[in-house]
Amino acid sequence: MSFQGSLKELPLPDIIQLVSVSGKTGAFVLKSGHQEGQIFLQDGEIVHAMASGVEGEEAVYELAIWQDGQFVFQAGVESETRTVKKSNTNLLMEAARRIDEWKILSKRVPSTQLVPVFTTQGSRTSVSFTPNEWSVICKIDERRTIDDLASVLGISPFEVSKLLFGLLTAGLVELRDGLGSLQLARLAQLSVPDLGRLTDGLVSQARELLQDEGRRAEVDKIAQRARKELERGRGADTLVDLIRSLEQLVATALGPSQARLLLEQLNRQLQ
Repeated sequence: MSFQGSLKELPLPDIIQLVSVSGKTGAFVLKSGHQEGQIFLQDGEIVHAMASGVEGEEAVYELAIWQDGQFVFQAGVESETRTVKKSNTNLLMEAARRIDEWKILSKRVPSTQLVPVFTTQGSRTSVSFTPNEWSVICKIDERRTIDDLASVLGISPFEVSKLLFGLLTAGLVELRDGLGSLQLARLAQLSVPDLGRLTDGLVSQARELLQDEGRRAEVDKIAQRARKELERGRGADTLVDLIRSLEQLVATALGPSQARLLLEQLNRQLQ
């Protein structure tokens, strides 16, 4: 059996359910723009997954967040590696929960490239924290991004965002621009035509990642605004605003890892 379709029309958990109930062995190949992920099934059970540099259960959860993209199921393809031990039921329940949670989290944490910093209210407030919240608080140095905290703590950016959500809601921390890892100084050295070409490249990458026409239309509106600002001579600041807007749009639709890859592609262009 082999079939393909759109993630917009059929969410990943539903797709896997359709194939797993028949006890099939094979691989799902999922694509969104230049990004790709794979999920392997053996006799209907998920045994291995890869996406955005992670493997196993976290890769399944990462792919489950994708709202745009295409999938193909290749029957008979087997994996020599097993990185998933949870049952399909538990795995897909967790994936569905994360999809719902990310829709809420992304409203307060639109990007995992943002930097958590303590507020003045936080220094005056006496509250109790869970051990997991303390682990995050102890690593906040007002320089590390959410992605950096996840790497230091050995957990996913999703989990860090989830722990920060309560701290943000309580007003104990806030998020600031974390684009310092980008070579933004390089932007100031570029001519207006070069900035225009970089704008076009970023817009093209975002459109490739976002398959949904509604989101592509939003990308086009952001791009139109950026081009007008460039014409008015605003220069490098226009690109910074464009980067923020596109990165947050991709993060909301496809999850933090996809947005991080967009920024990494930009950094390569600035080298």
